[in-house]
Amino acid sequence: MERKLQLDKLECLRLEAYENAQFYKEKAKAFHDQNIRRKNFKIGDEVLVYNSRLRFMPGKLRSRWDGPFRVVDVKPYVVVEVMQPTNGVKFKVNSHRVKLYHAQPKNANELEIFLFGEVPK
Repeated sequence: MERKLQLDKLECLRLEAYENAQFYKEKAKAFHDQNIRRKNFKIGDEVLVYNSRLRFMPGKLRSRWDGPFRVVDVKPYVVVEVMQPTNGVKFKVNSHRVKLYHAQPKNANELEIFLFGEVPK
């Protein structure tokens, strides 16, 4: 009889642990989903495309992002069609490999110079 009570108690503990794990997973997913930034691309946006082929030997200072490219079409299921502005070649890319390109303003001819004083000893 005592052994049966121990097994029942063990089963109750197991079910409680399972419920707690489910509750934790739901809260963690809600927190994660709350902090995801959605990428909304519009036709005409300039974007950079991640070059995954540089993963093995990229070089120290070589950027993994190519571009800028122009968005031609936004399709369902996270597909973005981009066009190379130099030769007009179009290709489709997963939107996880694309980020917006923030160009410098056209009147960026002025240079901002900061002069630092001597470092105190």
